[in-house]
Amino acid sequence: MNLIGSIPSYKRYLRRRNLSAHTVRNYLHRLQRFVIWVAIPVEEVSSTDIKRYIDLLLEKRLTAQTINGHLIAVRRFYGYLIEEEDIKLDNPVTRKMALRIPSPLPQHLQDRDVVRIFEYVKKPRDIAMFMLMLRCGLRVEEVAHLTLGDIDYSRSQIMVRCGKGNKDRVVYISNDAASTLAKYLRKRPVTKEQKIFLVEKGVCRGQPISVRGIQKRIEYYSRKSGIQVSCHQLRHTMATQLLNADADLVTIQDLLGHTRIRTTQRYCRLSNNKAQRDYYKAMDNIMKKATEESWPDDG
Repeated sequence: MNLIGSIPSYKRYLRRRNLSAHTVRNYLHRLQRFVIWVAIPVEEVSSTDIKRYIDLLLEKRLTAQTINGHLIAVRRFYGYLIEEEDIKLDNPVTRKMALRIPSPLPQHLQDRDVVRIFEYVKKPRDIAMFMLMLRCGLRVEEVAHLTLGDIDYSRSQIMVRCGKGNKDRVVYISNDAASTLAKYLRKRPVTKEQKIFLVEKGVCRGQPISVRGIQKRIEYYSRKSGIQVSCHQLRHTMATQLLNADADLVTIQDLLGHTRIRTTQRYCRLSNNKAQRDYYKAMDNIMKKATEESWPDDG
């Protein structure tokens, strides 16, 4: 059986599963790279071939996370052939082949660093974009895709459409974030374009700003301020601030759009302030109870 001939039907299968367009593109791109490299019929691919492919990717200095992404794309393609096409073969990619990925803590910013960065941000557009990440927890791609119709000022809400995993969610907009967004919209050119954030200079002026365009803006301000910061760190900072302010973990999960609570729980390891408060609050109750009871004499 020819691997290449199976890819179009696999593409239709992925779309039927309602995966995001970004995920489908990633699967197909990585699968096509493997197909070109392996150059043998599907039923002849063995676990040895997969291990050789892993070695090749390691030689290219790809990260463990990226390599695992390639393995997932190939494994799911074989799973599709076995389950959907009813082809009798063994999946050459096993879960045990996945490379171990270190699990670093999400990086958040100290309050003084946030203040310093925003001292350098002067453009109303950039302030509004960054505030949506810092106050609403939006991902950079969610900011780029935000449309005028997604903002509900009467309810102080934003509808995030087709977020990670192709899921919609509602987030809330703080007063300061709403104010910066309104200020930008007053200066935004009148245009038929529904995407909120637009390129302001050059040949692409008036077109929606890209994800990479937003990332370049934060990199620019990072250099100017001397503070190491990324778009994702602004989102992480919101999560940590909410947790330190005693927000419920499930609430934070919903606001961030995490599928698994375990992803959100990683922020607990950052929240030393909350841990300290919880400890002393509980200990105060313990000591109060102890003083109210009659302790036995030493003798």
